[in-house]
Amino acid sequence: MVRKIIAVAGPTAVGKTEYAVSIAEQVGGEIVSCDSMQLYRYMDIGSAKPSADDMARVRHHLVGDIDPAEHFSAAKYQKMAKSAIDAIFDAGKTPVISGGTGLYLNSLLYDMDFGTPPVKDSQYRKKLEAVARNNGPASLHARLRKKDPEAAKRIHPNNVRRVIRALEAVETAGEPLDDFSGITQKTGDYGAVLIGLSRNRDELYQRINSRVEILVQKGLFREVRGLMDMGFTSDDIAMKGIGYKEIIDHYNGAYDFITAVETIKKNTRHYAKRQMTWFRRYEDMKWFNLSEYPHKEKALEDIMTWVSENR
Repeated sequence: MVRKIIAVAGPTAVGKTEYAVSIAEQVGGEIVSCDSMQLYRYMDIGSAKPSADDMARVRHHLVGDIDPAEHFSAAKYQKMAKSAIDAIFDAGKTPVISGGTGLYLNSLLYDMDFGTPPVKDSQYRKKLEAVARNNGPASLHARLRKKDPEAAKRIHPNNVRRVIRALEAVETAGEPLDDFSGITQKTGDYGAVLIGLSRNRDELYQRINSRVEILVQKGLFREVRGLMDMGFTSDDIAMKGIGYKEIIDHYNGAYDFITAVETIKKNTRHYAKRQMTWFRRYEDMKWFNLSEYPHKEKALEDIMTWVSENR
C-alpha cells in the first residue's frame, strides 16, 4: 500500500492551520509547515505562527527553526521537510502538510531538481555569471525585470542562480520561467491527498483585513522594531515578507502608521490572489469552499469523508 501525505493548501487567512490541526488529530498525524515565513525564529506575529494551543495539540515541524539571517531556499526546505516526513512515517503517523507557499509544496509533490540545469550554451551562462560578479546581482535582476517581470517578482535579486535560470529560459528558449514548467513527474516517495481551502472573495478579504488588525494589536510593529534592533534590514530575505517590509519602510520614513497598515492589507490581498492562481493548477486537488458551510464541523466532516476515501 502506498503511503500518503495529506496537504492542506489555500490562500492566506483562509483557515489552513485550524483545519490542518483538526485533520492531523483525526488521522493521528503531525504537521509539517509549508510556509516560507513561519520557518524563521523571532518572526512569530507577522508570520501568524500556530498558537501555543495548536502546537500542544499536534506536533509541528519546520516552525521557528531557521535564523532570519540564513539564506534559506526551496532546496533546503525540500531536504528538511522530506526528512520530517520520513520521520513521521517511521513513527507510524501521517504527515499533514500545511501552508501557502506554492513552490515549497511543489518541492514535496514533484521530483524537482534544484541544481542548475544544463544548457546548450555554457558560455552564455558564464557571461551572465560575469555580469553578476562585475556589476552586482541587482544589474542582472534589472535585466530580468525587462524580459520577464513576473519571474522577477518571484525571485529575490540576490538569488543569482535562479535569476540566471530565468534569463536562460526567456532569452535562449524564448519562454518565461514557470515553476510548473517541466515538472510533470510526481515524486515516488509517497502519494498525496490534496485539500484546497477557499472562501468567497469578500469574506476572504474581510478575514485578511481583520487578521492584519489583530496582528498589529498583538505587537507586530514592536516585533519588527525588535528585529531591526537585532541588525536585520530590508536586505535580509526574511525581512521581505509581507508585514515586515512595509513596517521597515514605515520606520525608515516612507509612510505613516496608518498607511503602513493599509499597505500590508492591500499586499496581503494581492498575495492571496496569486496563491489561488497557483493552487488552482493542481488538477488533483479537492476544493472546499468554507463560505458554503454553516459551521466548521460540517466542513470538517466533508473533508474527512473525502480524506478517508482517498488515503
